[in-house]
Amino acid sequence: MRPNLILIEGLPGSGKSTTAQLVHEIMKELNIHSQLILEGNLDHPADYDGVAYFNKVEYDELLNALDRSFRDLVNERTIRLGDNCFLEYRKLFNELGSVVPDDLRQACASKDIYELSLGQNRKLIVDRWKQFAERAVLGSDTYIFECCFIQNPVTMGMIKYGADEEDVVSYVLELASAAEKLNPLLIYVDQNDLDHSFRKAVDERPQEWSEGFIDYYTNQGYGKRQGYEGLEGTIHVLNARSELEQIIFNRLSIAKMKVNNSSFDRDHYKRILTGIITERMCVNG
Repeated sequence: MRPNLILIEGLPGSGKSTTAQLVHEIMKELNIHSQLILEGNLDHPADYDGVAYFNKVEYDELLNALDRSFRDLVNERTIRLGDNCFLEYRKLFNELGSVVPDDLRQACASKDIYELSLGQNRKLIVDRWKQFAERAVLGSDTYIFECCFIQNPVTMGMIKYGADEEDVVSYVLELASAAEKLNPLLIYVDQNDLDHSFRKAVDERPQEWSEGFIDYYTNQGYGKRQGYEGLEGTIHVLNARSELEQIIFNRLSIAKMKVNNSSFDRDHYKRILTGIITERMCVNG
C-alpha cells in the first residue's frame, strides 16, 4: 500500500533537508503528487511553528491588555477550537514588523507551544496530528515531513526537559499511532561520523545558528544536568540523542528504512532513495 506520509528524520547535519527535497523530486519524476513540508513551515498541517496557545481566560486577558487596533489583528490570526485559542503570532509579527507591543511579544514567547510543559505540548501536538490524519486520509496526496516526528519530541523531552527515556519514546509512539491510517514510511538519515557531520554543519551555517544551537543543548535539560558546555558538550548531547533515537527507531512498528548519507554524493544518494521510494510506492505493480 502506498504511503500517504513520508517522514524524514536524523541528527543535525545529517542531510534531512536534502533528503526531503530529493524525495519530493523523485515523487515528481514518478508522477505522484506530493507536498513537501520542511522544518520552519508556518503552515505546517500537523505541527505548530510560531504558534502560541492560550485557554479562553488567558486569551481574554491578553486581548483586554491590548489597544483596540491590535485586538482586531490578533483576532484575525487566532484559530479557536472550543476553549483553545491558537495565535499564529509569527505570521502576525512578520506582518507588523517593529510595531509589535513588547507585552504581546513576551506573552507569545512564553506561551509558544514549544515552551509549554512537556505534557501540555504532547497533548496539543498529538491532537494536531490526529486532526491532520483525519483530513489527509481523505485525499490522494503524499506528504513529506522533515524532522517533526522524532526530532521535536526528543528535543522537547530530552534536550529541553531532561525527561525520562520512556516518556520521550511513548510520545513518538503516540504520534505514530495517530498517523497509522496514512501508512507512514520513516526514512532515517544516518552518518558514519556524527562528530564530523555536525562540525561540518557548524562550519557551513551562520554563527548565529551554531551559537543558538549550542546554548539550547547545553544550558537546559539533559545537557545542563550532565554539566556539558560549548561545542564539545553539544556533541556529547548529540551522541546521547542519537542513542535515544535508535531506541525509538527500533520500537516503531511503522515501515522504516535507514539510509547512509556520509558521502554527501547527491547523485548516488538519489539513486538509493529512488530505489526505496519505487519499492514502497509499488510503481512496478
